[in-house]
Amino acid sequence: MQAKAVAKTVRIAPRKVRLVVDLIRGKDVGEAIAILRHTRRGASPVVEKVLKSAIANAEHNYEMDPDNLVISEAYVNEGPTLRRFRPRAQGRASKINKRTSHITVVVSEKKEG
Repeated sequence: MQAKAVAKTVRIAPRKVRLVVDLIRGKDVGEAIAILRHTRRGASPVVEKVLKSAIANAEHNYEMDPDNLVISEAYVNEGPTLRRFRPRAQGRASKINKRTSHITVVVSEKKEG
């Protein structure tokens, strides 16, 4: 049995979020929350929020024990890119891509044994 939570169109570039998600993949949820609290990256509060949502979903929807949960999957997909233009010298303009992310965290109960 697994429960998941998804945050869509988060305004952080996916490669920045992946650095944080890679730290918690496969860990116990308590340990993962501790890691996220002490990671000084802009994406860690967002990933922590998604993780807490996944834990709440597991507890409420599937009656799982929150102390016995482990992160079975955690991945980041690319969301829609906002394209902006910056004025440059001699009347030119350069494109700036403001990237977004879809963050997914899946938790499941620990295997006994």
